[in-house]
Amino acid sequence: MGATWRIRLWSNNYSSRFESAFRMDAAECTLELRMRLSQPAPGRIQLLSGRRQVGKTTLLVELADELGPKAIYWSGDESGSTAPGAFGRAFADVEAASSVGGTAVLLLDEITSLPSWAAHLKGAWDRLRRRKLRVHIVATGSSSVVLGEGVEESLAGRFERLELTHWTPTALAKNFRMSAERACETTLRSGTYPGAVEYSNAPERWAAYIRDAVIEPALSRDIRDIGRVRRPALLRQVFHVATSSPAQIVALEKMQGRLDESGSLETIASYLGLLERAYLVAHLDKFSTRAARQRAAPPKLVTLNHALLAVADPLGASTANTDPERFGRWLENAVLAHAWNRGQRVRYWREEPHEVDAVLDGSWGSFAIEVKSGRYSKADLTGLFEFTRRHPRYRPLVVGVAGNLIVAERLGLPVMRWQDFLLRGPARISDTRDLVSEIAPTDRATKKPQKKPASGPRTPRSPARLRSRVHPARPRAR
Repeated sequence: MGATWRIRLWSNNYSSRFESAFRMDAAECTLELRMRLSQPAPGRIQLLSGRRQVGKTTLLVELADELGPKAIYWSGDESGSTAPGAFGRAFADVEAASSVGGTAVLLLDEITSLPSWAAHLKGAWDRLRRRKLRVHIVATGSSSVVLGEGVEESLAGRFERLELTHWTPTALAKNFRMSAERACETTLRSGTYPGAVEYSNAPERWAAYIRDAVIEPALSRDIRDIGRVRRPALLRQVFHVATSSPAQIVALEKMQGRLDESGSLETIASYLGLLERAYLVAHLDKFSTRAARQRAAPPKLVTLNHALLAVADPLGASTANTDPERFGRWLENAVLAHAWNRGQRVRYWREEPHEVDAVLDGSWGSFAIEVKSGRYSKADLTGLFEFTRRHPRYRPLVVGVAGNLIVAERLGLPVMRWQDFLLRGPARISDTRDLVSEIAPTDRATKKPQKKPASGPRTPRSPARLRSRVHPARPRAR
């Protein structure tokens, strides 16, 4: 996947900001940084933000090794790095390196560890520009470093932002020599933090690593770098309730009732916003052409890495046979989290009695997606038909388990195995016939050939005819 330019206007109850960013994985980010560092210096500051344990430090260390003496590396996590004068010495070193000849690069890891880091960075960059020194600056920080209070104003016009997302199954497969299928299963059952892979055969050590290296630093440190947290205990409770509700629409009033501590709806909403900006839990808006309805609708909660789900759930990952309902929630969460992490705008749609799991907009195109993990009938797809009838620019897509997609195929709907969606998304599918034909020839579960459609996708039956067979109270199949 290439880098995706993301412009997003937040207009709900949980956050209000205008965000533009390149969002990519570690390999893509490395290529993008190399390209930018090859341009004439001094360029704008490259601010690289992302979750802990997704490879930011590794990326900077690799760049430092490649650039040799032209690179000066400074880490805010090292002892003495925040002492008086330490930051100034790093700039003096990079100025000396640039004076020898050529372009020098200052690599600042975990810059947010430095008090008043934005002011320091602004002053140093302005000095480089005045003196016309050939120096590039790359700075990293956990969480959304450029979105802290007052930071955008102080660095306005001086930076470009890159977001390093959670690892994809493709990255796992490439870096740890896994098969694509195994990487997808790992993503679903235990997440994609690369540092946790070595503990995959030791569940207790794996869980301790996720708690100590990911969750605890995020809740106790990273989020406080983003915004003000007056009640840390309440923030933790909101996090645990959110991660125990994967791919579920949860009204704030109901969440309030599940908390041990009392908290206003405004406080809960603001903490949900902080969790999203820390790349932990996203809250999806309802799709609506009316802004008032969108603002009033409850959010759909999506945990952005399944390691957080696995730690929060004492039962761990389930299977379609042992606990079909919980497996369906996890599978839907994985599909939605992957789309969010890849820079797509993800929303849901619900107009009783109809519902669509995800409405996507972005570089992949516009899709209305239903995720099906178990048995279902054509009546369970009426929401998809109804939504695409009202909004024809969205292409329908059913994502599910191999062997359970035949119902959608017979109705003329494009289908895709969930593993294929996690590996590449629907972006390269040119039309419905290509999408169906890529999945239809082989049922990987039975290894039996399946018949290709004789022509293009069949015309879906009228939504009105389908709805006439559905009782409004019938539970929605997953």
